[in-house]
Amino acid sequence: MELNLKSICLSWRFVMKKILIIDDEPDILELIKDILKNKYEVFTSTSVKEGFSILDRIKIDLIILDIMMPQMDGWDFLWLIRGNEKYRKIPVIIVTARADAEDKLIGLKEGVKDYIVKPFLPNELISRVDEILEGKN
Repeated sequence: MELNLKSICLSWRFVMKKILIIDDEPDILELIKDILKNKYEVFTSTSVKEGFSILDRIKIDLIILDIMMPQMDGWDFLWLIRGNEKYRKIPVIIVTARADAEDKLIGLKEGVKDYIVKPFLPNELISRVDEILEGKN
């Protein structure tokens, strides 16, 4: 029996967990995507509006969200998805330059799974994503 490499790859993509990254900085999007792409299927968005469009089309397993963005910030996006039955249970990791305790407390009150301050170590991000999506330490 000959293995069809293309069908194996397509099957693997089908079972990979899907992550949506929303950040207005293209360099950060690419960095996070590069860190996670070998293990997860990664979708990126530079705006909240585009992020909602992706959520409408694809079943996302985890959102990685920046706070400081133009037009609508990450908190507004978080509040909107928490108010929507379709999206409210999607886990969210905040990845932001904002390190103040008040923002971290807001995140915890809103049910974010983790709050990572930029700059971060790649292994830190991988470990936290794995913990949420796979139950690993």
